[in-house]
Amino acid sequence: MNELLDLGGARGLLQRGREALRRALAAELDRLRAAWRDGRAPAFDEAFWHGVERRLQVVPALFLRGAINATGVVLHTNLGRAPWPPEAVAAAAAVAGAAVLEIDPASGGRGRRERAVSELLASLTGAGAGLAVNNNAAALLLAVAALARGRSTVLARTEMVEIGGSYRMPEVVRAAGSALIGIGTTNRVHLRDFEEALQNPDVASVLRVHRSNFEQHGFVHEPSTAELAGLCEEYGVPLVYDLGSGVLLGEDLPGASEEPTVAKALADGCAVVTFSGDKLLGGPQAGLIVGVQPLVERIRSDMLTRCLRLDKTLLAALEATLALHGLGEEAARAAIPALQRLAWTEADLRPRADHLVARLQEQVPNCRAEVVATQGRVGSGASPTQDLPGAGVALSHATLSHEELAARLRLADPPLFARIQDEGVVLDLRTVAESEEEPLLAAVIAALAD
Repeated sequence: MNELLDLGGARGLLQRGREALRRALAAELDRLRAAWRDGRAPAFDEAFWHGVERRLQVVPALFLRGAINATGVVLHTNLGRAPWPPEAVAAAAAVAGAAVLEIDPASGGRGRRERAVSELLASLTGAGAGLAVNNNAAALLLAVAALARGRSTVLARTEMVEIGGSYRMPEVVRAAGSALIGIGTTNRVHLRDFEEALQNPDVASVLRVHRSNFEQHGFVHEPSTAELAGLCEEYGVPLVYDLGSGVLLGEDLPGASEEPTVAKALADGCAVVTFSGDKLLGGPQAGLIVGVQPLVERIRSDMLTRCLRLDKTLLAALEATLALHGLGEEAARAAIPALQRLAWTEADLRPRADHLVARLQEQVPNCRAEVVATQGRVGSGASPTQDLPGAGVALSHATLSHEELAARLRLADPPLFARIQDEGVVLDLRTVAESEEEPLLAAVIAALAD
């Protein structure tokens, strides 16, 4: 490989960096090996280097890079979930160097790194205190560990959920050092089941988990959050509610109207509530904890808090996003890209689709493009059964299969991620900003250039 890198450098192939060249060489070598395994004997000649040059057109120096999400899934986990507001991007860039992080400018002494974010969380939710860590999984793990390490946590079997990546609630409880007490059945749990469990003096917390990625119907039952919170207060045991996505403002968020809000959970009497920063909040990855002050401060002082803390750029981006929420519901939904995209209607998107089809027909004659109705989704486990009607562009090609066309778009610069639907490759404009339409068009043209 080192010899090939040197030969490639002599051919002027290092413009995109040594790592990009290494990846292109490795991919082309894999092609040769596959040919040899099939009984063919391709020559190691100029064709090899032409293949490396072609790959360099789509293999960037960095694996992690920007992309265009045209899947229609607003909070696409594999594509980074919520797009950041411009204010969050600017805030993160502003603190990339030296920053006022853990220092008090007035005294010059040490300060608390997440003070501004904590105060904003408390102010926006009406909670006694707030805390931010690196994601919601960490927030829940930390809360259970700080409140029930070495003791027991009660969790209904109706809420023993698994989310992406085999992340299971019973395992989270055990990883936090707490013994799990499961109650009820998979479809029904009653208040009396919780009361019976709370007779155990070893119980230190009760956990409620929002089933965000699926719904139960039919012969089902569980007590309301307010009923359960009242029972927990009677026994002096904190109720911890994992909301997952977590709607911060309002209860009529398009596509997510059935998601519980942070304010409602606190008003119902939950002692601690955890939720995500990069889902329906519309900001960077973070796990947010709000609740009664003594418990949040107990969580803050736990040794795991330092292990799970946020980097300075994420703190700055989160602070900016929360500040946008502080402007009020209407202003926040207008300023935060994820919330904007949830609100777009088919009537908003169809004129953009018409315009894009006209340009594609003009500039990419070997590709058929037509406007189609789409059904988008919130994504990241939120509102799994609610569709978001919209509009997009269906692409098809005379000689390329749909899979080949989608693969070419993924390897474009920037990478363009679409979905295959109804015998076509669909670009759902719900998840494409207007500022991304020119790069999207360029990506399609580049993908079909040859």
